[in-house]
Amino acid sequence: MGALWHPFSDMGAIEAKGEFTITRGEGVRVYDDAGRSYLDATGGLWFANVGHGRGELADAAAEQMRKVAHYSTFGDYTTDTTTALAERLAGIAPVPGSKVFLTSGGSDSVDTAAKIARRYWVERGEPSRTYVVGRQKAYHGMHYAGTALGGLPPNTEGYGVLVPDTAHVAWDDAEDLRATIEQLGPENVAAFFCEPVIGAGGVYPPPPDYLTAVRKVCTELDVLFVADEVVTGYGRIGGSWFASTRFGLEPDMVTSAKGLTSGYAPMGAVLCAPKVTEPFFQADAGVWFRHGYTYSGHAMCAAVALANLDLLERENLLEEAARLETSLAERLGPLAEHDAVAEVRSGTGALAAVQLHEAPQAATLASLLREEGVVTRAVGAGGLQVSPAFVMTDDEVEELAGGFRRALDRLG
Repeated sequence: MGALWHPFSDMGAIEAKGEFTITRGEGVRVYDDAGRSYLDATGGLWFANVGHGRGELADAAAEQMRKVAHYSTFGDYTTDTTTALAERLAGIAPVPGSKVFLTSGGSDSVDTAAKIARRYWVERGEPSRTYVVGRQKAYHGMHYAGTALGGLPPNTEGYGVLVPDTAHVAWDDAEDLRATIEQLGPENVAAFFCEPVIGAGGVYPPPPDYLTAVRKVCTELDVLFVADEVVTGYGRIGGSWFASTRFGLEPDMVTSAKGLTSGYAPMGAVLCAPKVTEPFFQADAGVWFRHGYTYSGHAMCAAVALANLDLLERENLLEEAARLETSLAERLGPLAEHDAVAEVRSGTGALAAVQLHEAPQAATLASLLREEGVVTRAVGAGGLQVSPAFVMTDDEVEELAGGFRRALDRLG
């Protein structure tokens, strides 16, 4: 019996069947402890945007650690590397003039944004605005606020009431958002959290004009619009750094992580538009935002993030992600004709899902895919995740589709 308690797992089953151990990765492939190669369909967990085994990111980490691994960023402390990353992110943020609050990951970023939203309204003289609104099917991490905001009931079962003043709306209906805010009273609502493409809930691209419509609702009712781009950020959306840029959303806040370092170091960021930061940044206002993490702005992680952003630019990987958007749709789309498949969702970034008619079969299909040399996982209710590194070639996408075809045939 091993000592590791795995996240999102049935430990009894793992104890009985054993672990699947990855020992190294290279590009879009990973290798197990028996030396067998697998095509990584998920990019780790949506994060390996530049692929595995990129030595320059390891070099950036080592160089920074030899200088100073980290120092507190509480109060007026910082490191030169941390400050450089904040300036770099402000330069690519969807809203000019944004400020950057650095975190240790996506769940940190969501909880930070929720606290900023509530505190913002206090500073604006409207402390009754405490409600935060999420969508059905949504995933916003697993801290308290993010778990409560998420629209996946199994993730909240067994914990009781996590965060009071949380509401949910249909994932695909802007008018339901408007009606819910009006029912709660706009004077009681702080923010709406929205994944541009729903990720762990099953990879659901936004319905036509949906994002523009919900952004309009938030503007008209004066509710903060928070774009959760933990999955879609840093090129995953294809052709742009952020989905908010691609869709012209001008969000009040953007939560991000994963692709910021391509998973080479744990780091996240909340990009806050000037509207939100103004009460906190007034000279001599004496506003303390009493929130932060030991590793906020971790210097080594910041160095890795800077090197990762350099790599994404130098190798034109945002454009490669746009190529993958088309390639995944073209090559995985025909799988929808298989008797076991309900639909294939794709066409918005380097993201896709193969949805089965019978949801319980998804875990079985993931196991069969591993036997066919493809690693992926079940998402939502009966979907299989596809979110590869941007360096995946069209030939490798065809290889991926072939693995799916063979596994689906074996599923019967």
